[in-house]
Amino acid sequence: MRPASSTPTALATPVPGSKTLQKGQQTRAAILDAALALASQMGLEGLSIGALAEVTQMSKSGVFAHFGSREELQISVIREYHARFEEEVFFPALKVPRGLPRLRALFENWIRRVSVELEAGCIYISGAVEFDDRPGPVRDALAEMVQSWHSALKRAIDLAVHSGHLRADTDPDQMLFEIHGLILALHHDARFLRQPGVLDRARAGFERVLSHYLSPAQAAPLVAA
Repeated sequence: MRPASSTPTALATPVPGSKTLQKGQQTRAAILDAALALASQMGLEGLSIGALAEVTQMSKSGVFAHFGSREELQISVIREYHARFEEEVFFPALKVPRGLPRLRALFENWIRRVSVELEAGCIYISGAVEFDDRPGPVRDALAEMVQSWHSALKRAIDLAVHSGHLRADTDPDQMLFEIHGLILALHHDARFLRQPGVLDRARAGFERVLSHYLSPAQAAPLVAA
């Protein structure tokens, strides 16, 4: 335990403006929640200060005070989406042993996240369609977040190789490409074509990808399990 403070009154002294700052942060978080919902339904291009003011029942100037421009709003939404993606997909997988178990956990968490987003849409995927040929800060922010996630997956693949779970000659970039392709196909067939059973197909595809890269020492027991 910490020793009792000899100056308790100092601890009780409020920080000037702290309540105002906290309220401002809460308001900004509420605006971001609404912006994420809008972006999921209408895309990043559907975001505007005016639309957000209407949804949140705030004035345009009130929203503008937290996001100085539409571009800043879009970038903030991208970063908030990425932070939530990490919390749901990446960080839980870090609790799983490195190697193949962690790689499986990352993919499974990703599948679960996509399954929840099938009605609204994935900002990573929809944003790529919107901004693939539109250079600028919004595209740069989106690409940076996606590349950050791809780097995390690639590290997981490298760890699986070093752990002896995957073949030593495994090409991490190729394996990442194949895994990402499964997610894109899942999103397309479930959201656009409305085909049933796509989650199971994506999981089966992942196991097929793994079977190609498994080390000889791991292949037999893992397949049998």
